[in-house]
Amino acid sequence: MEKMKSSLFNMVMVLVGFAIVIAVLLAWVNHITEAPIKAKAEKTLQDGIQEVMQTQDMKVTKNDTIRQMADGKETVFVVHEVANQAGKGIGAAVESTVMGFGGDLKVLVGFDDLGKILGYTILQTSETPGLGMKADKWFQKDGKGNVIGKSPATGDLAVSKDGGDVDAITASTITSRAFLKAINQAYAAYAHKGVDGDSGASKQI
Repeated sequence: MEKMKSSLFNMVMVLVGFAIVIAVLLAWVNHITEAPIKAKAEKTLQDGIQEVMQTQDMKVTKNDTIRQMADGKETVFVVHEVANQAGKGIGAAVESTVMGFGGDLKVLVGFDDLGKILGYTILQTSETPGLGMKADKWFQKDGKGNVIGKSPATGDLAVSKDGGDVDAITASTITSRAFLKAINQAYAAYAHKGVDGDSGASKQI
């Protein structure tokens, strides 16, 4: 068999062949893993909704995607309306994303039918390890940092430095403001109100 001559055309054809093979392999792997990844994400969200609604006696009855303007840009919220097994509405779990200190901070917040916070969980964070990442526990522990039971329906939640009654995470005021902003905006989406882009995280330091 005659050896392939070394030329620019032959080298390009070999590279194109490799690229096609790699693309096919990546497409195949993506196809194989897509369903399990989707199923895992749905299970994680379902578990998160149960956690923030503080009950397993529930079912999601409706998922609404709400787009509102905040900080001069369109922000997307997902409102998961929840009912008990008897079909009575008990509130909603809301996905809310804001810009934190290190990047996006995505929070899932549970509200009862009167707007009171039942629970929350952090779905995504890029905050500083050991400081901003404390948000997953800080705002539900005993003390003035606890937001569980509070209601944005009576006024936006704010850190004490901004005149509010919520203690900020030690050395992480910006993250604390971002977290409260995510909750305030989540409630506004739940209540189908316009979001005030300055609520909860207006004054950065």
